[in-house]
Amino acid sequence: MAALSSVPMSRVAGGPMENENGGKADRPCRLTVLGATGSIGTSTLDLVGRNAGLFDVIAVTAQTNARELASLARLHRARAAVIGDETLFAELKEALAGSGIAAMAGPAALVEAALMPADCVMASIVGAAGLKPTFAAASQGRRIALANKECLVSAGDVFTDEVARSGAELLPVDSEHSAAFQALAGADPASIEKIILTASGGPFRTWSREQLQGATPEQALKHPNWSMGAKVTIDSATLMNKGLELIEAFHLFPVGVDALDCVVHPQSIVHCLVSYKDGSVLAQMAPPDMRTPIAVALAWPRRMAAPTEKLDLTRLGSLTFEAPDEVRFPALRVAKAALRRGETAPAVLNAANEVAVAAFLGRRLKFLDIASLVEDTLELAEKQGAIRKAAGLDDILAIDTQARRLAADRLARY
Repeated sequence: MAALSSVPMSRVAGGPMENENGGKADRPCRLTVLGATGSIGTSTLDLVGRNAGLFDVIAVTAQTNARELASLARLHRARAAVIGDETLFAELKEALAGSGIAAMAGPAALVEAALMPADCVMASIVGAAGLKPTFAAASQGRRIALANKECLVSAGDVFTDEVARSGAELLPVDSEHSAAFQALAGADPASIEKIILTASGGPFRTWSREQLQGATPEQALKHPNWSMGAKVTIDSATLMNKGLELIEAFHLFPVGVDALDCVVHPQSIVHCLVSYKDGSVLAQMAPPDMRTPIAVALAWPRRMAAPTEKLDLTRLGSLTFEAPDEVRFPALRVAKAALRRGETAPAVLNAANEVAVAAFLGRRLKFLDIASLVEDTLELAEKQGAIRKAAGLDDILAIDTQARRLAADRLARY
């Protein structure tokens, strides 16, 4: 396992705050944003726009929103804009006419964008579609601001091996992992007792199991603290998101499974706590705004300005914590079991969960059946030999496809 702490944190030359000699950057940070029209991508470009002169946008990509992609490319003077859906190439090209910005389309073009010379790549394409572009960026030894869960959940060992091979920097963008990264601050792995991720509990934190059985997509999408995409918001409601984050943390940080835990913290102010063997506990705190961890990933080891709300503990008054309930929220238990099983079990978990969440949003699956479908798919995959040591990225993608097919077949029984 290649831990994040093994990656040198000062390799990126020409970063937004300093160059490789530790002085002021002599040129802007060349930045590519994979998944520019999503919530992470737009927040990233918001920061870019607020920090004039610090960034030079190389490429921006999206899957289907050609008009918004073209608008962002024009606004930030990108050199290239890439739409993943090839059928939208003409629309993108028309929207960029006269701008001088190169228009590209298709999965191969997404990879080409990731390979363009850049200092930092924001990897925020959602789902398995982000695997190949993010691997391509990592292969070039660049700073990867990682917001794509699949790289670590589905392809953890394979991805971290590539990061170690190329000498790339890997900085997490998830608020919890960014918080852990900051609280660890290069600590000796032997001194770490536990890394504790926090969960808001989602919109259903106080609901009974009977109430959860009838939960609707509209109710599940009303997150109390965060503004996120639909899939991530549903994962937060089931607590699957926290299970996926535990899997990511296992690959990011130099600790074993037993040293990873989570706690429900409804206010979403403390994002992670790191407990040390001397009794010290370090917590990273910030209001719930993804621009904070994005700014950390873009500017580290310096700090850049972000227009986030300033934390006022006196106004908050109190912060509360409680243990997660794995009976009402079984997805967390299922994810933990996949982490302990190892090999490609997390890849199967992730693929089945995507199928289950889509079915729930399409009203073809009940809320509590999301975890049940994922667990059933894991059992079927084990029987079919799909849970094994992955041979490489292509093997991971094949298992992802197989797991989605198993989950879709099993869905018909619900």
